[in-house]
Formats: sequence, structure tokens, C-alpha cells
Amino acid sequence: MHSTAAIRIGANPIGWSNDDLQEIGGATPLETCLAEAREAGFVGMELGHKFPREAAALKAALAPFGMACVGGWHSVELLRRDARTEFDLAKPHRDLLKAMGTDIFIVAETSNAIHGDRAMPVSRRPRLAAEDWAPFCARMTELADRLRDEGLRLCYHHHMGTIVESRADIEAFMAGCGPAVNLLLDTGHATWGGSDPAELATAYRARISHVHAKDVRRPIMDKARAGDWSFLDAILGKGSELGVYTVPGDGMVDYRAVFRALKGYRGWVIVEAEQDPVKAHPLTYAKTGVAHLRATLAAEGLS
Repeated sequence: MHSTAAIRIGANPIGWSNDDLQEIGGATPLETCLAEAREAGFVGMELGHKFPREAAALKAALAPFGMACVGGWHSVELLRRDARTEFDLAKPHRDLLKAMGTDIFIVAETSNAIHGDRAMPVSRRPRLAAEDWAPFCARMTELADRLRDEGLRLCYHHHMGTIVESRADIEAFMAGCGPAVNLLLDTGHATWGGSDPAELATAYRARISHVHAKDVRRPIMDKARAGDWSFLDAILGKGSELGVYTVPGDGMVDYRAVFRALKGYRGWVIVEAEQDPVKAHPLTYAKTGVAHLRATLAAEGLS
């Protein structure tokens, strides 16, 4: 199921319709998202809440636009449940991904996450005590091993507002988890979370199996930190201002450094510009992001 193509550029539909706050972009039909994604140059899409969750219907939705299914987010609660229970609960998602021919199984621990709570400052996100990492990582490793046995790759999404956010969190997590646990490198969450995405790419190159490419508007990030904003307020922007995230090439992330550190990477690079589509026209930004990624990949010999 793992493509032999070096790098393919896909999109997450969150630039058109938000998953954490579904009224944002809620009126945009799925067909508009897919048509504009194709026009922008994407060849695959991750799943979002508007996509069918039955294989035949999903294939029928994607096929007219020539889009591959690139897996999708699956929330786990391994702080509360054992790995076997989590694996069993994930059966519909497992079956859908296998039927769609993708092995990208994206997970994040959400049992105590706050990124979906607009009233909660991201500074109040949960943190694990030192002694809690080992049992959590053991459960994550068991889940990853079970998924691997079914031909699926667990790609862990470090994320603002969750227990795996900072550089120290990522270090503790990756050190504690076995080799079946892959890292989803998210350039936007890394930057806002205080990491250098190029340094993360260097440190975990062998275990990075999926990439989310979103850029960061430094002035908004600084405002969000100084003002103690929630995750949703930061990504949507206050008043008429744009939000903290944007497409590659429109912010502070050095993508040449990131991809230089990812020499030999084979897989998907997903543009995930989590913005308010009323303020940030999705097609316009999508084209900008694709153009920047293509130029950067070519410059680094990865196209």
C-alpha cells in the first residue's frame, strides 16, 4: 500500500471546512473543496467530517476529482483505555483505510486535550508527569504493533493543546515508544509549540512517515502567546485579522531547511492550512502553498 512515488502533495480539507469548529466553512459543499483542491494541484486528500465513511461512497466522492485518499485523523484515549480496546474501537476506521488503499493511520491522544475548547487558553493544556510517560508509551506501542500487523502505520500527530506539544514532550514520547510508532511531522504545530521543525526532521528522520505542511504567522503567534489565547481563537484570528496558521511560503517556517533534513523521504506532504475560509480564500491560499512546496522540493532535489 505504500506508494513508490517519492513525494506527493495532498491537502487536508480543514482549509475549506474546520473540523474542530464545524460551523467554520460549514456551508461549503464537499464537491467545492475537492474541485478547488484539484485545481490547486493536489493529488490526494485526508479525511474530514464531510467525507463519507463507507468505502464505496468515499471512492465515488473522490474519483471524479482524481483524488487519492491519504488516511485521516483518529482520536485515541490511551490514558483511559488499554490498547486492545482502542484497537477494537478503531475497526471502522481501520477497515475504511484498508479499503481505500492507504496505510496512513493518524492518531493523537485526545482524552484530555483542550484544542477544541474555544474558552480554554492553550497555555492550560494538559501535561504528563514524568512517571506517566512509560505506561502511556507502552499502550501506544502496543496499538502501533497491532496496526502494523494489519498493514497500517500509526503516525502520531504532536498537536497544540495536547500532552505531546513541546520539544520535551516529543522527545519523551519518541524515546518511550517502540519502532512501530511513527511521527507525523507537523511544521506548524512544531513551530508554535516551540520546536524547530528542521531539527525535528533531523532528529527523527528515520521515523517520520507523514508530513503536515502549515506555516506560521509570527505576529499572530506572538499575540496568541502574549494574550493567552485559545487554540481556536488563534487559528481563526480575532476580529478582521488572519489566524496563526497559513500555507507554506506565507509565514516563518524555513521549508528548504525542513526538506533538506528529510532527504530520501518518500510519502505524502499534506498542506493543512487551518484558517477561516471567509478571511483566507481557500483556493487562493491552496495555490500559493502548492507552488511554494513544488519550488522548495525541486530546490532540495526531492520533487
